[in-house]
Amino acid sequence: MRVLIVDDEPLARSALRRLLGAHPHVEIVGEADSTEAARHQVTSTQPDLVFLDIELGGGGDGFDLLDSLERRPIVVFVTAYAEHAVDAFAVEAVDFLLKPVEPARLERALARAERELALSAPPSGPGTIELRTPRRTLLAAPAEIVAICADGDFVRVFVAGQPPVMILRTLAHFEEVLPSGPFVRLGRSVMINLDRLRCVESPARSTSRLFLEGMTDPLGIGRAATARLREVLAEKG
Repeated sequence: MRVLIVDDEPLARSALRRLLGAHPHVEIVGEADSTEAARHQVTSTQPDLVFLDIELGGGGDGFDLLDSLERRPIVVFVTAYAEHAVDAFAVEAVDFLLKPVEPARLERALARAERELALSAPPSGPGTIELRTPRRTLLAAPAEIVAICADGDFVRVFVAGQPPVMILRTLAHFEEVLPSGPFVRLGRSVMINLDRLRCVESPARSTSRLFLEGMTDPLGIGRAATARLREVLAEKG
């Protein structure tokens, strides 16, 4: 994993460099002490992960740096100020470490970054689906997609084991790009992957709760979608 350290305190950079030295799979490709220097380093070194301080010298902070990047690497914030945590996760940082950094917390942050890298890496097979948001792009194989729900002009895409992704697309788009065997549209606002359907509960005849592998909570569907699901299941025998 290629790592860039961004912090305006030399001692803090040195301490983090020493801790990262215990992880042989980590390569430190550069350091920066300001937003301007960090922007140059991100462009020139293309790191997988940036350990980013929030309070920086050189005209701007860590959030300003992220806003200026066309393509963001994975970010772990490292700061002495706990009150920045909410803002850090709002920009989809994978973790938030308080100084002084503890080795066990650093190890967990690296593990989270590795999982994020694995998810964002293009699958080797054909048919990859690109889910692009203003903050990140997630590449998923069709089999990893559990369900898609319309939400106004957007759709909420549920990928196995991931938070839902909200993107500016339509269900009609996904009907075109996803295989019609496992994927079934159950009315105007819901599409599911039948291969991931594990259980159907119908507390009332007009509504149902679907338990799908890869989703923590059941998916509720209304009268029309319930009727369509019964038809599909009957056809499949």
